[in-house]
Amino acid sequence: MKSNYLFVYGTLLKGFDSYMSKFLDKNSDFIGEGFIHGKLFEISWYPGAVLSKESSERVYGHIFKIYEYDKTFKILDDYEGVGDTTAQYPNEYRRELIDAYLIDGTMIRTWVYVYNNPTEHLRLIVSGDYLKEI
Repeated sequence: MKSNYLFVYGTLLKGFDSYMSKFLDKNSDFIGEGFIHGKLFEISWYPGAVLSKESSERVYGHIFKIYEYDKTFKILDDYEGVGDTTAQYPNEYRRELIDAYLIDGTMIRTWVYVYNNPTEHLRLIVSGDYLKEI
């Protein structure tokens, strides 16, 4: 299945001062604030989310509609280390199609970059909101 939507929760957030958040802003429409069911961890200077079946566990972020699917996701996948076995942390994230929710409860089928490594040694960001942590 294909979706042109992307849920972001870290360095790709709208208004975050990074090259890639500006790239995403230029190559998508901002749909709104929302959340997914998951837990958010501090990986380094950036976060990583893992999915959860618990509705009380939430990661907050932004939902975008991508303009040019293949071109834009290729660049984002490279940035997130998806499929890159030569990187310092190979396959640190995987892109997964899930249900995300706008703040008003509207569900959107969207892609998200999920952290793909063990989290036992990482600090949990209890609020689930990366922008509150920086």
